[in-house]
Amino acid sequence: MLQHRPLGTSGLTVPSLCLGTMTFGQQTAKAEAHAQLDLALARGINFIDTAEMYPVPPRAETSGATETIVGNWLARQPRERIILATKVAGPARGMGWIRGGPRAMDRDNIRSALEGSLQRLRTDYIDLYQLHWPERNQPMFGQWQFNPDTERDCTPMLEQLLALGELVKEGKVRAIGVSNEHPWGIMEFMRLAKEHGLPAIASTQNAYSLLNRKFEYGLDEVCWREQVGLLAYSVLGFGHLTGKYLDNPLAQGRITLFPHFGQRYEKPGVPLAVSAYAALARQHGLSPTQLALAFVTSRPFVTSAIIGASTRAQLEENLEACSRPLSPELAAAIEQIHLSHSNPAP
Repeated sequence: MLQHRPLGTSGLTVPSLCLGTMTFGQQTAKAEAHAQLDLALARGINFIDTAEMYPVPPRAETSGATETIVGNWLARQPRERIILATKVAGPARGMGWIRGGPRAMDRDNIRSALEGSLQRLRTDYIDLYQLHWPERNQPMFGQWQFNPDTERDCTPMLEQLLALGELVKEGKVRAIGVSNEHPWGIMEFMRLAKEHGLPAIASTQNAYSLLNRKFEYGLDEVCWREQVGLLAYSVLGFGHLTGKYLDNPLAQGRITLFPHFGQRYEKPGVPLAVSAYAALARQHGLSPTQLALAFVTSRPFVTSAIIGASTRAQLEENLEACSRPLSPELAAAIEQIHLSHSNPAP
């Protein structure tokens, strides 16, 4: 059942489900994407998440296509009805076609990125503007060990926060957030905001699913105490938690369309965990998808779960799956499996 929750201390209220759009412009053409957006809005999901680097996998040929598709749809909607989130891409990811290759998250890059997003999205403000990943040396996207030997120069976090604060003051951004962050980063941003009278981050967008509960190792407490919401992504583990790859490793999906793109899930413990969760779901009369989504949406620290699909039919299926609550008995059984198959895809 759709709920509405505060987004940190921003003053914004968002639904417990958010429509992710990273397939738009790659797997999902404009008409199909607009059909998904219409369906989501009809079901009360007015929270839309995108990014300047989308669609994914990122390519020069499609760069910015997702925001353009969303913007064409947004132009036909009452703007005040939509809560629109997007992200600025950072350096060190090899995307030379974005702003000449974003070399920093400094003031000029952040402002340039925002202006490009505003143009493509056909709006004069963004409700939630997020840093897509930390600029500093930090393990992410399937890495899990911090390596001090790979330290590098980066834009001071205060400079990043000052740049974002200017955009809030100018009315171009209503709230700010981060993505793929870790406990130290959240605490540092919050400390700097308090010390310098700058906007506090309202949210962090991190991977969270039955296969990846790393958020619970410190970030859950930090975000609860600092009032930072979690926008959970990859809630179906790149499709693994639907169970479709168990019977058919070549089933159509992002894993087979883009080999090695989902390297976070190319780990030996993933099939074992997926099998266990799929069996549990079926024992309780649920599909594996229903179990996976019910788990994420039941977590007390999840402000909104980001769901995405390649087609309207897939989105319809995910929306139906989200309506199933998680019983205490089922929650306890999930914890038992987690003890045996802890975080196979961190």
